Parts: sequence; C-alpha cells; structure tokens
Amino acid sequence: MNNYNFRNNINDNTEYPKRGLMRRIIYALSIFFVVFSVINVMAYFIQKNSNAAVFKKEDAGNAKKAANDITKKNKKIYKSLSSLFPKGSYIVIDTAKNILYLKNGDKVLYQAVVSTGSGRFLIDPRNQEKKWVFDSPRGEFKVKSKIVEPVWVKPDWAFIEEGTDIPKNYNDRFEEGVLGDYALGIGNGYFIHGTLYTRLLGKPVTHGCIRVGDNDLKIVYKAAKIGTRVYIF
Repeated sequence: MNNYNFRNNINDNTEYPKRGLMRRIIYALSIFFVVFSVINVMAYFIQKNSNAAVFKKEDAGNAKKAANDITKKNKKIYKSLSSLFPKGSYIVIDTAKNILYLKNGDKVLYQAVVSTGSGRFLIDPRNQEKKWVFDSPRGEFKVKSKIVEPVWVKPDWAFIEEGTDIPKNYNDRFEEGVLGDYALGIGNGYFIHGTLYTRLLGKPVTHGCIRVGDNDLKIVYKAAKIGTRVYIF
C-alpha cells in the first residue's frame, strides 16, 4: 500500500512541473489571443471610421452637387413657367382664402380681401326642378365689361330667397346701389363688384360673384382693362 502510494506521490511530483508549465503556456497564449483580438478590433474600428470619414466627405460633395443640379433645374423650370404668365396685369382669385391678387408676371401688385361663393343650394319650393348652386366659377376668364355705378338686375333666385313673387315686369328687377361704384363683368352673369356688407369680406357668402371693398375695388377697376385675364381657383 505504501509503495503504491509512494509511486503515486512520485508520479504526482514528476507530472506537476509539466502541468504547471502547460498552464503557464496556456495563460500566455490566452493573453496573446486577447491582446491580438483587441488590436484587431481597434484596427477594424479605425479603418471603419476612416472609411466613414471618407464616405461622409464624398457624400457631402455629392449632396452639394445634387443641390446645385436641383437649383439649376428649378431655375430652368421657373424660366419655362415664367413664359406661361399672362402678358401685363392679371387678376387671381383664391376662393379658399377669399383673397384677390392683382399681379404682373409673378409679382403681386396688390391684394385685397374679398367674398366669394358660398356653395349653398337653393330650390324653388314651387318648382323643384329649379335649382341653383351659389358657387364662384373656377377657371380662366377675361374682363368683358367695365361698368360705373352698376345696377343689379335681380334674377329669379333673389325673389325666391326673399319669399316674394317673381315680377312679370322686367323693370321691377332693377335695384340700384347694391353693387358698389364699379363692376367688372367676366361672363355668364358673374361680376367682380362692390358690396354693402363689408363686415362679411373674407367669408364665402356670395351667390357666385366676387365682392370687393370700395377702396380695393377702385384700384382693381382702374388697373383692369377689357381683356384682362381673371383666374379663379
């Protein structure tokens, strides 16, 4: 037993230095591996950041070039669109904002708050087939007439709204002083004219015509000529 144990002790003593050396070798290799890995990782990130910096620099250059190209294209498009502007002064009416613009090319010469069509419906209670929609027309028009101190010829719907009988005598349709001092006719019974209801300017309350305040109307009337284009949208 003792000999057996002794041999085992001898074997243990002779193998111990070998295991210690192996452990030291493994430990050294582990440190080397860790250090090598760290160096590789650092090298990777340095290279990546370097490439990113180059990419960002190139990307900035490309972005600048793209911006310049867009600017050139925009100028070209603007030049093409400029050729489409009407010659001389023209009128633009924005029904969503209830604003009238007097323009020349792309320049706004004057603007005014107006009232446009309400979009309301009216049906003749005595004849259901007679219907009206009080909306301002959309599209391109021209000034076809210029009238000083216009007189309103009341249409059928005006009497129906009032709940009165439609007159048989045509002269009974005339009403003075409700359209202001001036009126610009743009066709189909639509006018740009004055109003008694200045407190409603800026709101869509008309029967389709464009109502303008007195001072603004005077300026627009003087600037407009027969044939002046009117754009309503």
